[in-house]
Amino acid sequence: MKTLVVGVGGMTNGGKSTLSTSLHQLMPNSCIIAQDSYFKDESVVPEDSNGFKQYDTLDALHMDTMMSDVDSWRRDPESFLRQRGLSPERTAPSVDEEVFVLIVEGFLIFNYRPLNELFDKRYFMEIPYDVCKRRRSSRVYTPPDPPGYFDGHVWPMYLKNRQEMESMVSGIVFLDGLKLKEELLAAVCEDVCQEIESVREKD
Repeated sequence: MKTLVVGVGGMTNGGKSTLSTSLHQLMPNSCIIAQDSYFKDESVVPEDSNGFKQYDTLDALHMDTMMSDVDSWRRDPESFLRQRGLSPERTAPSVDEEVFVLIVEGFLIFNYRPLNELFDKRYFMEIPYDVCKRRRSSRVYTPPDPPGYFDGHVWPMYLKNRQEMESMVSGIVFLDGLKLKEELLAAVCEDVCQEIESVREKD
């Protein structure tokens, strides 16, 4: 049994969840771990001087729990799939050649070193400021974004986190989130499939 870990990062509303879900649907023996599932309770997320909740930081996330789940998958991906109601498929001549794929999706996955070190492939979805702001304003969040939150916190933190990411991580493929979803999916799928074949051929 062999494994491949794919990271799909990107800015808020950039299309990373859509890409991850579509990739999962096309990839046999794959599953998704989404960073958004690990936010701490609102009551323990600190506020800045403007009263904005500091959600766009690693401190707002239970990264230890997320890493525990990733490690569980790495130890036994087949059992991990079954626990999530997914059925492992036989796609290779032997069990030894079977490749299980973990898709890790989130806005700060590359900024957390212990997690970033596990990725075999890294993709980052990006869209322009105006598109991002428009998409963000059309979505309903719990708790809801207060007035001025995007310009006062979300976008500045995205720029800060991205700068940090680019200074510490290499090998990221940047994707234009304005392209057709089908076009992006086809390109990433081809890339990942080539990587699967490469992993399968290794001793």
